Amino acid sequence: MKDWDVGREALVAPAVARNRAAILGVLRDVLPETGTILEIASGSGEHVVHFAAALPALTWQPSDPEPAYRRSIAAHAEAAGLTNLRPPLALDAADAAWPIARADAILCINMVHIAPWSATEGLMDGAARTLAPGGILFLYGAFREGGRHTSESNAAFDADLRARDPRWGVRDLETVAEAAARRGLRHETRVGLPANNLGLVFRRPASAAPA
Repeated sequence: MKDWDVGREALVAPAVARNRAAILGVLRDVLPETGTILEIASGSGEHVVHFAAALPALTWQPSDPEPAYRRSIAAHAEAAGLTNLRPPLALDAADAAWPIARADAILCINMVHIAPWSATEGLMDGAARTLAPGGILFLYGAFREGGRHTSESNAAFDADLRARDPRWGVRDLETVAEAAARRGLRHETRVGLPANNLGLVFRRPASAAPA
């Protein structure tokens, strides 16, 4: 995949280069062939630009609540010159209303553990409102399973997150799935990914009435 020359406002997250190919492999299997894909907490914007370049039949809508990240997303997008990538939205997952009415899929990478639990609750509420019937919510990150960390490195990561902010931390997969189920989102797929991360797919039933 091509790398582009970007301006000074474009931020670089080293983990993106290590995980974007693995995440894209899952997305190729679960995303629709056409439609609008909303990314929540796009951060630097490197993921969404990579995915938009690889999947040009889809329209990609990045978002982030932080102005510095939105500037980075815009800088990466401008350098890439992609016509299927929309300008970033100012969107906080925890807000009761989002500035987008409908999406065919929602993507959220590495937010659930680096945010208060209220952000995950808001993400589930927003997905239930915004996803088209049959649409998916894809989460990527570190999760505990059965009340246990899946590796020593994830346990250390969790301790570091909680030291930085006690509202943060690696979440239990079962708790996240329960929060989704309360909004009518069915946990469909669990995919093991490199560095002890998981890809989780939740689906809104195809028969769901508009929220």
